[in-house]
Amino acid sequence: MPLKNYGVLKGKPVDSMMGRGENPHYQVLIEDEEGTKYRIAINIKSQSYPSEVLYFVGEDFHSEDITKLPDLDFGFTPIKNNHPDIGLDYIRGNLLDPRKMIPLPADVEGPDNDLNEKIQHYIKQAIDKKAIIYAFGERWGPEQNKPDKYFGFLPGNGIHDIHMNQGNVGKWKKDNGIWQDGGILIHFEQEKRWVAIFLAFQSQSWCTDEKGNAIKPVEECNHKNVNYQETMS
Repeated sequence: MPLKNYGVLKGKPVDSMMGRGENPHYQVLIEDEEGTKYRIAINIKSQSYPSEVLYFVGEDFHSEDITKLPDLDFGFTPIKNNHPDIGLDYIRGNLLDPRKMIPLPADVEGPDNDLNEKIQHYIKQAIDKKAIIYAFGERWGPEQNKPDKYFGFLPGNGIHDIHMNQGNVGKWKKDNGIWQDGGILIHFEQEKRWVAIFLAFQSQSWCTDEKGNAIKPVEECNHKNVNYQETMS
């Protein structure tokens, strides 16, 4: 069963918070043009072994699909019925070469060597340069009379599952689907540049069927030994 409320959140970042604890998420506070606040919760550690999350960043990202994003309204736009003209699919959309993804720990000592710091580098740039963020994932809220647990705004409201959402096994298999992967696209308008951040778990298979379920175990079909053609064969 695919995600229930998949879509893209468009807004400007105004604050952020490093991920900490047993199930850490990097948190970003977003505002739309009306002043409505949202929180983006970005996984930086897997609950399955191995815990290091796969990470890829495109510093100057190009894709025909992103030309449609600036036309979207600010706020959350639902993407229904596996809409391939807006939705993300790491396997079918040719967004990246999976072999270029690297596993990173959530938080370790030293400069610029963990996922917290990698994501913060781009989010801080986006805040300073008033860039527009497009966050793909599953929405929650609005939660009436329940302030956000990190930034305190009311009602609580946001988007999570900012990672590949197919090829899952076990209790996460229920989230599988195609054209519903998560990710972050940052539009630096003045520079006419896009930055893309894509994340996946090492426990996910890159060989999936038309329902997003794994057709080969991850040991046979991980990010290191597949290309676009192989993932769907």
